[in-house]
Parts: sequence; C-alpha cells; structure tokens
Amino acid sequence: FFMSEKSNQGHDHSMKRGLKNRHMQMIALGASVGTGLFYGSAPTIKLVGPGIIASYALAGLFIFFVMRMLGEMAVREPVSGSFSHFANKYWNGFMGYLAGWNYWTLFMLAGMAELAAIAVYLAYWFPDIPHWLTTLICLVIITAINLINVKAYGEVEFWASFIKIGAIVSMILFGFYLIFTTMGSFPHNFHNLWDNGGFFPNGSWGFLCSLAVVMFSFGGVDLIGITAGEAENPENSLPTAINELLLRILIFYIGTMVVLMSLAPWDKVGLEASPFVQIFEEIGIPAASNILNLVVLVAALSVFNSILYSNSRMLYGLAQAGNAPKIFSYLTVHGVPLASTLFSSGLALIIVLTTYLYPQAGEVFMHLLALVVAGLVISWFVIIATHMKFRSTFIREGRLDELKFKSPLYPVINYLCILFLLVVVGVMYQMDSFRPSVIAIPFWILFLYVTYKLKGSKK
Repeated sequence: FFMSEKSNQGHDHSMKRGLKNRHMQMIALGASVGTGLFYGSAPTIKLVGPGIIASYALAGLFIFFVMRMLGEMAVREPVSGSFSHFANKYWNGFMGYLAGWNYWTLFMLAGMAELAAIAVYLAYWFPDIPHWLTTLICLVIITAINLINVKAYGEVEFWASFIKIGAIVSMILFGFYLIFTTMGSFPHNFHNLWDNGGFFPNGSWGFLCSLAVVMFSFGGVDLIGITAGEAENPENSLPTAINELLLRILIFYIGTMVVLMSLAPWDKVGLEASPFVQIFEEIGIPAASNILNLVVLVAALSVFNSILYSNSRMLYGLAQAGNAPKIFSYLTVHGVPLASTLFSSGLALIIVLTTYLYPQAGEVFMHLLALVVAGLVISWFVIIATHMKFRSTFIREGRLDELKFKSPLYPVINYLCILFLLVVVGVMYQMDSFRPSVIAIPFWILFLYVTYKLKGSKK
C-alpha cells in the first residue's frame, strides 16, 4: 500500500512527521520489551529451564537479521506501513494484501494478549475487581491517547518506555548485587543455572519448544519500520534504532534471564503472576515486588499503546491502496487515522468479553500467544522473501549504491532465516497448544487469497 501526503478523501489533512529522534529511540527500546518478557517468559521457563537464556539469544539473533532486512527497505523508502508496501511493490499485489491484513490481524490478537496480561497484573493489587472491568478501563485510556495526535502517542510511549527500561536495568543491577553478596562466591552463586536437572533440564526438545514461545517476545520490534512514515529523520533514526537492537536483546532479555534463573530454581517459577514479582516476593522484598508489578503493568500498557498505533497505520495504508474500505483512510486535522484507530480499538473489546466469560486470563493469554506466533511466522517470512526481491531488483538495475543501509550476508542469511522459521513451525506442530494455529496457517492464507480475488472482481 502507499503512503501519501495527500488524502484520497478530498481534504488536505495529512499524516504528520511528529516523531522525533528521541521518540524513535525509546519506541524501539520499548517495542522490544513487553509482556513476552515479563509474563510470557514464565511458560517458556517451564519448557526449557535455565536454557531460556540460549533461547532468547538464538531468537534474538534471528530477529536482528530480519530487522536489518526491513531496515534496508525502510531507509530507502520510509513509508508508513513499511513491509506491506514493499511486498506490494516488489513482489505482487496479493502479497502486499496478505502482509497488511495478516499483520493487522496478528497484532489485534497480540493486543488482546497484552490486555489479558494487564488484567493479571492489576489483580495482584485488586483481586476483587473483575478482569473484564480493568481491561475495559485500560482500553478506553489508550484509545483516547491515540486519538490526540502522533506526538501524543510518541510522548506517552517515550515515558512509558523510559520507566520500564530504567526499571529493568535497575532490576538487573539489583539482581546481580543479590547474587554476588547473598548467594556465596562464584560459581556457587550461579548454582541455580545448572542445578535441578542442568542447564537444559528438558533436553534439546525442550529448547526447541521454547523457541516457539520466545518468538512472541520479539513480535513488536518491526514497529520500527511502521513508524518510518511519521519519523522526522528516518534516514538517521532507523539505522541507529535497528543496529542497537542486538545490544538491547543482550542486555534486557539475556541479562534479565541470567538474574531470574540465578535467584531461584527454574521449576519454582509459576504462572500466577509475573516471574519477576514472584522472585522478589520470595526473597522477602515486598516493596520491590510492588514496584516491579507497576513496571510490568506499564510495559503491557505501553505495548498495547504501540499495537493500537501500528494497527491504525497499517489499516490506513491498506485503505490507501484500495485493500480496505476508504473510510479507513480518513485523517483528522491532526493527522490521526480516526476510523482506523476506533475500529482497531473496538475489536479489542472482544478480549473484554472473553475475560468476562473466562476469568482465567492466563489461559486466554496462552491461546492468543499461539495464534500470534503463527501470524508472526507469516509476517517475518514475507519480510525475508520481499527483501530478496527488493535487493535483486536493485542489483539487476545496477542501483546498489542507492541502498544506504544494506542488510549483511545477503542472500545466505535470508535462506538461514527461512530455515529457522521452518524449524519453528515444525516444532509448533508437535506441540498440542500450538498445533491448531499451525494447521490454521494455510486456511488463513487461502481465506485472504479468496477475499483478495473477490475484492479485485468487484472493481
């Protein structure tokens, strides 16, 4: 789909490049740290034990290379909606249609997963308030923020990310202080990493299974590409944000997992609350657990805020290309896609109903997680394959010098990333909780193909 500075609705409202460099940096930071780390890490630890450290390292390396591929295209053409536009332009119309609607759908599900997790965090303080009510209140607040303007979204996301990143760094430092001062000398102070069955207590199969869950954690990083159309200086801010991604993964994910797995035996971490809150409660620091619960709540709200932002922009872009109803391309005087934002928010009410009917939010979260990972596999495959077509186009036309932010190791790394995705899909099929989502993939693609053809026949 195409990003235009002029609206196709006959008015002169346009999207505003209101995201400053500091917004971009903190959005990139925040997008890589959310519920997948704070809450989704619990079921992953159950699968792989301390080996979760290696799971995040391998999955993080994969997503870094995928983001470099997206970055190469986004720096060359900084449009709102990014990879759906590239798939449409460098592959074919259907792939652009598939990429856009698949992304929008999977992040609608991801947003619901975030809202389900928010209910769990608030229940820590307010156990008597129904999950559906707290979910509804949070949904209304985030929607209101997104309806103001892109700068309002950027400011809220800046400070929310600042809070959670600062808290994670503090937690890592405090965790290492506890490890080195109260748990004996090296190597005994890290004994929980290899006690209780070893580093991989469930063997190589447990490690492979954990990759499927870990992938959910990195679902938000491609938001960096979505923001390109509203960034003040995408040629500079995008490469910086993407290049720092690997370092952030090492610090935030691997650093926190080393602390978490060292402070307590892996088999003691359950699903009742965030693993971080549980650990600090067991150590006997109630104030720290309250602070951490606030942080994970802010993290979940922050990610949902970004999901609503990115989904409204994706739906706007689909409408611009004629792949969605024209009403979704309507912009307010402040450059906000009004109908797209309200529609994306309105559908999130499904999770309010779900948490009302099924109060066990943890179960809701895991079912949504499986569907999100399946959608992410499709999305990342489209990015990888589109990048190959994008690069081959510039090679064929002798325009390689126009690419200012080239993805490394092309095309070998593209094929390795595709192989990695195939392994993940194969493992998901062997897992009872993930198998339905894998089976649904071809039917989902077929459904999108049929709707694409029907859309074309009506023109």
